[in-house]
Amino acid sequence: MSRKFRRVVTGHDVNGVATILSDEQASCILSRPNRPGVTLTNLWLNDKTPAAMERSDDPVTGPLILHPPKNGSVFRIVQFDPEDPEVLAKLDGKSAFAEMGAGANIVENARHPFMHRTDSLDYTVVLSGEIYMMMDEEEYLLKAGDTVVQQGTNHAWSNRGTEPCLIAFVLIDAVKE
Repeated sequence: MSRKFRRVVTGHDVNGVATILSDEQASCILSRPNRPGVTLTNLWLNDKTPAAMERSDDPVTGPLILHPPKNGSVFRIVQFDPEDPEVLAKLDGKSAFAEMGAGANIVENARHPFMHRTDSLDYTVVLSGEIYMMMDEEEYLLKAGDTVVQQGTNHAWSNRGTEPCLIAFVLIDAVKE
């Protein structure tokens, strides 16, 4: 069972006083059978830089896609349950990523079926559990409290442990210079 997240959004009332605009369970969630054990929860999305400060609508009501909007960003939490190597060997990473608008981002013939690359600068914080960040040739064990600055590199996430791993991501649209 994937964890649910409370999302509190602040703003101002008609008199300019700071207030809570919404306090509810985040509802933009993606969990699917062709990527079992992984649940993405979008918390906020902004579609321009600089970001609009007084947004009163909910920007995460549409379909969940992997990439941030052009010139924008997305804030999400992903739960990675422990992987089953036998199930993993039978999965099609390209079709799973295509469901998130990112089929072209999968790395073909990689050592993990979900190896991918995004055109974004990603700030990552491991909130709980542990996970391997797999790169083209190397891998790194990350634990709660560890952070990663991902600069558009090939990578996959592999939970080889026994407990779910929660990771907070902020993806910012980026270009290669």
